[in-house]
Amino acid sequence: MARSLIGKVTSAKSDKTIVLTVTERKTHPLYKKQYTVNTKFMAHDEKNESKPGDLVMVTECRPISARKHFRLEKILQRAAAGFEEADAVADIPAEEVPVVAAPKPVVKDAEPAEEAEPVEEDAKKPSRSKK
Repeated sequence: MARSLIGKVTSAKSDKTIVLTVTERKTHPLYKKQYTVNTKFMAHDEKNESKPGDLVMVTECRPISARKHFRLEKILQRAAAGFEEADAVADIPAEEVPVVAAPKPVVKDAEPAEEAEPVEEDAKKPSRSKK
């Protein structure tokens, strides 16, 4: 009996060939933690009707090539159309913004700071050297 798989199309660049990813959730037998396993399959798409992101059903068939042994059965759900805007500023009218010069800050004459006294060499910490 031919097995059927449901997966998401990840690539449709080749002619009459799609690559789909089948995602499975499994539970580890000892640790009981769930993890995800992704498996990629190549399938034959005779009419080039599927696009990346589509949810499809494929069925097993005779080997079509070295890596293709599935055939596209049907497209279950089409991928949502992505938002593409060629020129983002084409629809927005240009607004003229008046340039306002910021007032310059007033600097008061500050009194000169007192000069710091130099640190004497004797005030330094003695170095730790092995004797």
